[in-house]
Amino acid sequence: MSGTVFRAVLVLCCGWALALPLRAQNDTLAKISETGTISLGHRESSVPFSYYDGKRQVVGYSHELMLQLLDAIKTELKLPALTIKLVPVTPQNRIPLVQNGAVDIECGSTTHNEERARQVAFSTSIFVIGTRLMTNRRSGIKDFPDLAGRSVVVTAATTSERLLRTYNERLGGTINIVVAKDHGESFQLLEVGRAEAFMMDDALLYGERAKAQHPEDWIVVGTPMSAEAYGCMMRRGDVTLKRIVDRELTRLMRDGEALRIYARWFQRPIPPKGLNLNWPPSDALLELYRSPSDKPL
Repeated sequence: MSGTVFRAVLVLCCGWALALPLRAQNDTLAKISETGTISLGHRESSVPFSYYDGKRQVVGYSHELMLQLLDAIKTELKLPALTIKLVPVTPQNRIPLVQNGAVDIECGSTTHNEERARQVAFSTSIFVIGTRLMTNRRSGIKDFPDLAGRSVVVTAATTSERLLRTYNERLGGTINIVVAKDHGESFQLLEVGRAEAFMMDDALLYGERAKAQHPEDWIVVGTPMSAEAYGCMMRRGDVTLKRIVDRELTRLMRDGEALRIYARWFQRPIPPKGLNLNWPPSDALLELYRSPSDKPL
């Protein structure tokens, strides 16, 4: 090979290598544009964030925010119409489905932490929660130290499961931990007496309480074991998509639309039973709306 040809091949190869990161950044938007379809990941029972209503329609605070992001993506791509593919996800499969391309954006009740951020990209945070306990008001359980010798249910593959197992080790393994596949099943086990408390994010506990036959029987108690931020997930390296998503979420928070969406799902009657959670926004959430951030707590 002559020196001239070799240099030409070298330049071509280097140019191709440099182009790889740029292409990786834009793969999702390119795929959406080429196929005219966007895949949105949603939860089935994360009330009031993302769940099925009585007609099996996906609704909720996070889902409504995701539909706002969809409009921003349509505008960016100059595509007035996109086919929406709704993909149900679970705590166990939500990250793999984002990683393998089955889901383009997932907005539900996914905690943004450093471990997960090594696997997927997270948007500007959409919510702030504390991990607490729900129990029957007659159980005598008021805080985490009261769990010794009790059965506690937790949803599999959640940060609450990890926290509870670590706490149980410190107690010498005296808590009987029951693991359920999703939040709906966790609360069902609590209702039928298979567990005496349900540990989860406080907002989700209030959401499950809203579905109960007798909501007044259930109370949320305990000093929060952790404070966590929820974010929407995308594939790592999707810099352009993340920029669009973060810009739109920041706009929704700063112009008051996010707070109006919050009121719709936390301070008014919600499906399927029309119960009002009556939960005003926390100081931490209001601060997030004032100063949007994509950093984990």
